[in-house]
Amino acid sequence: MSRWRIFNCIHCVMAVVLACTTNSVSRAQSPADEPLTLQARTRVEVAPDTDRWHSVVKPMTWTPSETCIVVCDMWDDHWCKQSAARVSEMAPKMNEVINQARARGVFIIHCPSDTMDFYKDFPQRKLAQAAPVVETKIPLERWCYLDKTREGEKLPIDDSDGGCDCDSPVKNYRAWSRQHPAIEIAEQDAITDSGEAFYLMKQRGIQNVIVMGVHTNMCVLGRPFSIRQMVRQGQNVVLMRDMTDTMYNPAMAPFVSHFTGNDLIAQHIEQYWCPSITSTDITGTAPFRFADDSRKHIVIVTSEPEYKTEVSLTQFAKEELGKDFKVSLVYGDAQDGSILPGLDVLKSADLALISVRRRTLLPDQLKQIQEFIGSGKPLIGIRTASHAFCLRDKPAPDGRADWVEFDRDVIGGSYTNHHGEGPETSITVASNSAEHPLLMGINLADLKGKGSLYKVSPLQPTATPLLIGSIPDTAAEPVAWVNHRSDGGTTFYTSLGHVGDFEQPAFRRLLKNACAWLVERPAE
Repeated sequence: MSRWRIFNCIHCVMAVVLACTTNSVSRAQSPADEPLTLQARTRVEVAPDTDRWHSVVKPMTWTPSETCIVVCDMWDDHWCKQSAARVSEMAPKMNEVINQARARGVFIIHCPSDTMDFYKDFPQRKLAQAAPVVETKIPLERWCYLDKTREGEKLPIDDSDGGCDCDSPVKNYRAWSRQHPAIEIAEQDAITDSGEAFYLMKQRGIQNVIVMGVHTNMCVLGRPFSIRQMVRQGQNVVLMRDMTDTMYNPAMAPFVSHFTGNDLIAQHIEQYWCPSITSTDITGTAPFRFADDSRKHIVIVTSEPEYKTEVSLTQFAKEELGKDFKVSLVYGDAQDGSILPGLDVLKSADLALISVRRRTLLPDQLKQIQEFIGSGKPLIGIRTASHAFCLRDKPAPDGRADWVEFDRDVIGGSYTNHHGEGPETSITVASNSAEHPLLMGINLADLKGKGSLYKVSPLQPTATPLLIGSIPDTAAEPVAWVNHRSDGGTTFYTSLGHVGDFEQPAFRRLLKNACAWLVERPAE
């Protein structure tokens, strides 16, 4: 053999070895081998029978080969044209999520119910039909209805009118013929609208199910391949809450925004069925949001045992804010009110409302509040917020942090104490403030301070008084003002907030005015 041929042979062998080594490294580093880290949000009741819930996010890890995505009823059309338009808006983003999940090794099951005739000759349909039947302890029902023993007497929205939010809906005809064409069906995917989905999962050793699609209050809960059924069959299930929509008409109870209705159903699922995630866990990009969802996000933080604002603010949010705002509620822990489970939601807030009394927080939680305020975002404080994050005349205990300057620097007051219980506080408009937008629509003759008058004078030079409170034989005190902070943000504070104050429409109007005004104001 010539030296040239020997050299060529050696060169070929080396090339093969190098190729094999490169392929091995490539496989080892393939995204399909990387676990999915999902930020799973659940809701846990603050204390039994309170109907107030901590919303807590914890990471969990799933193996892609043991995970599937169920695409529920993303039809090409719907008898509710508003619904069909939202599906068309969401479908391209959903396709992006599906493509990235598929590339990471997640099995995709397309479930456009009532359209199997369209797909009868598709190999993906035949794949589902070929899955061996699995005996189940609980029958795979064609529809799983509301489980009253588990999730209560009714859903948090009234969808008895069909849920269509069109001006003139034409109800209940089969407008769909296939899955929305913007969602690609790959060669390795499956198509079904029945319990075949579960058979496929068992055949492939899949224990983890990500559900996306429409509609959350109907098919996403009720179909045989979806949340109620899969949870009952023992699967690990999550809802991708930004890749879904709800059949809800804002003209029906609880008379909130369509998108707030969608949030309420996601929260219901988190309470009674399974956690939720967002598409960010797959794509690394921001969660999907419908173009018409213009709501600003208000986070209400309440932890004070004296005035029961965990009750009054929850009711206020439900009755007054849901039509115009996205609202998240953060409550103090039942055993230690200085711990605020779920405070991470503050990262996405446009406005925070604080009702906290003498809490010394975990350092990382106080840092979250300080960073929110330091960013120049607006704040509302009510009543005990003037002494929210410090103890009286003593430092924070070990392992906790306080913010003694909060009243001076953020609220803009000088709280020292309060007058004793006594007569109602009479309220008048501060000088030159009668035309302030915060006071629009408020009849001060209908507003009285039901709790003791706070001693807050003098206000800081950065604060502008709006309302003045008076009781007999005592110097008047500001009871509502605006503070223009050094970070460029704005705080509205009122020392009102007693249980009796929330019973007055004028006080609730004042708080709602503050929410609307502050989220529209740019940082200075």
